Amino acid sequence: MKDKIISKASDLFLKLGFKSVTMDDIAGEMCISKKTIYKFFCNKEVLIEESTAALHSEVHEIISNIVAKKHNAIEENFEIRKMFKEMFKSADTSPIYQLKKHYPEIYEKVIAREINECNTLFKQNIENGILQGLYRKGISVETYVRFYYNLVFSIKEQTSSEKEGQQLELEILEYHTRAIATPAGIAELEKQLTNIEQ
Repeated sequence: MKDKIISKASDLFLKLGFKSVTMDDIAGEMCISKKTIYKFFCNKEVLIEESTAALHSEVHEIISNIVAKKHNAIEENFEIRKMFKEMFKSADTSPIYQLKKHYPEIYEKVIAREINECNTLFKQNIENGILQGLYRKGISVETYVRFYYNLVFSIKEQTSSEKEGQQLELEILEYHTRAIATPAGIAELEKQLTNIEQ
């Protein structure tokens, strides 16, 4: 039952926002009593914490599956972006923005988790892209990881509209890729951008 509550709460939080969803809403959606929810979660904050942890695991499992498909580095980034777009398509307000605004302590924990995972992911992507001849040799991988990470997360936490955030993220991905790409990488980037527009 606990996992079912987390799953339903996660769906509702993403669709309607962390602030606006109440324990009554979750109970009503599940046709259970609020008392049942409180048996597992002493308050809404604990439920939000567990829901964000579950979402984090789900997202990174999907990312691992994308990485396992051995796309080239640029295509991999676009596949991951597509996954995020699909996952958050029903959200009007950016979940990260909401967390930072209404639940700053939970937001800090989420970001601390993401920093480790994302830094590893971005680093592997750049290193693979260099080996594939899509990114330039001799660039400072650590510096570009930091640039990209800071751009992505500053947009996520400052943009309230999920749709606007996704558009800006695409522009950041293009900006990041152009900054480190070889001519072959630029050709692959143009191909990926054309596929999005179709």
